[in-house]
Amino acid sequence: MKSNNSSTIEQYVHSTDEQQKLYKRSLIIVMLSQVFGGAGLAAGITVGALLAKDMLGTESFAGLPAALFTLGSALAAFVVGQLSQRYGRRYGLSFGFIAGGIGAIGVIIAANINSLALLFISLFVYGAGTATNLQARYAGTDLANEKQRATATSIAMVATTFGAVAGPNLVTPMGKVATAMNMPALAGPFILAAVAYILAGLTLFIFLRPDPLLVAKAIAAEQQKQQHTVAENVNVLQNKANRMGIFVGALVLILSHVIMVSIMTMTPVHMQGHGSNLSAIGMVIGLHVASMYLPSLGTGILVDKIGRTFVVVASGIILAAAGLVAAFAPGDSMVWITLALMLLGLGWNFGLISGTAIIIDSTNIQNRAKTQGSVDVWVALAGSAGSILSGVVVAYSSYAMLGFIGTYLALLLVPVMIWVRFKTK
Repeated sequence: MKSNNSSTIEQYVHSTDEQQKLYKRSLIIVMLSQVFGGAGLAAGITVGALLAKDMLGTESFAGLPAALFTLGSALAAFVVGQLSQRYGRRYGLSFGFIAGGIGAIGVIIAANINSLALLFISLFVYGAGTATNLQARYAGTDLANEKQRATATSIAMVATTFGAVAGPNLVTPMGKVATAMNMPALAGPFILAAVAYILAGLTLFIFLRPDPLLVAKAIAAEQQKQQHTVAENVNVLQNKANRMGIFVGALVLILSHVIMVSIMTMTPVHMQGHGSNLSAIGMVIGLHVASMYLPSLGTGILVDKIGRTFVVVASGIILAAAGLVAAFAPGDSMVWITLALMLLGLGWNFGLISGTAIIIDSTNIQNRAKTQGSVDVWVALAGSAGSILSGVVVAYSSYAMLGFIGTYLALLLVPVMIWVRFKTK
């Protein structure tokens, strides 16, 4: 079996045409899995905070569900990264999605038996789906060249849009499904999440073969054989540049993610407090998620053609604008809150794709998946901290204050990129 797999990979190593065919095929499989994965992540975003508020009886800890599933996604990011590096994307990603589906099933059971302990454990496990959904963006880049990397990332993310936009808008219908099954209405979206995540995992496990990461590793090993002698001082300089790139890419990903998660987490609670119903909340979150993923194709082209630095700075400015609009928007104004959340999604999209491209540029195939997983751990931990603190900020200050804090953090991206430009000259 092993030798068959090796000979299958071997045919791609020596043929550029076969590599391009596999690159396109892998992208299609990743896109299909991302449609399901997008629907899975939407449940936690839309109703996680509302479910916790109902079960806890207070708003103060409404950010806890997002904190738990982002904390769970931190552990999952590490595990998925390690599994992918060792066994390939197929095993790592399918494991993460199926774990997320099992977590969603646990949330459904917890809501039915009113068990806070099971809810918290299940939300933690459910976070594996969120981490995997993000890490799947890397799978399409394994066989991409330097000028295709951001575009390949963005193609994978565009596919997420279909499921991620449909998910929040299915909150009310899925609530009715849950009610018809004698379950709490807020458990409904997690039924969708369980099915979607498990389907995403099975799609990757069955169809993502030969594994693009394993093929890319074999190609790199062959190239290394052909270029056996490399100047040692060039390697030293390259490693230094790589460390700087990984740090900068990670910082961009962390800042853009913590701003987005913090404001997004408290928006459903803020809207509900001003009289909005679940359908209105679902629509706003659906448009927010569309703004997170739908612009991806254009963003990827921008990053590849105009450059990483330009898009990072644009991300900071857009996120800062989102924070200000959220801060000044009347709580009962659907128009202004929708605008704030759409800007928030777009700014996050710019930060995610430019930061991802910087990380890919700064790693080689031997350490890429492992490094990507480690960076995503810090991204998830930052998101978890942002989720917890967002609930505390809103409970003891206001939603407007949360917007102002987001603006301040977003503007930090601009001096960071100016510093990098001077440092690398």
